[in-house]
Amino acid sequence: MKDCLFCKFISREIPTNILYEDDNMIIIRDIAPQAKNHYLAISKSHFKLFADMTDSDAEMLKNMLKTIPTLEGLLGLENGYRIVVNQGDDAGQTVPHLHIHILCGQKMEWHPA
Repeated sequence: MKDCLFCKFISREIPTNILYEDDNMIIIRDIAPQAKNHYLAISKSHFKLFADMTDSDAEMLKNMLKTIPTLEGLLGLENGYRIVVNQGDDAGQTVPHLHIHILCGQKMEWHPA
């Protein structure tokens, strides 16, 4: 999408500090952190909702979720981490491009489940 902020990060049209990159995603720091460490794993395929995923997108998401734990040292995941995916406006999704929030580096106070 030509107007998507995250697509512009991926294409390097807008420079950002990429901490990690592979064929499926980039990982950057969140600009409004909600934890000591707050990262965004941004899919390289543009879609907003899980309901919009193609089979290829689903495979990419699977690979993203399998890769995140392997980045323990880079991201500081040693003592645990929380993954959040907001789906839609009412859930707080502010950029219409699938991304995974990775929060860590502190004890989480809110226990949603």
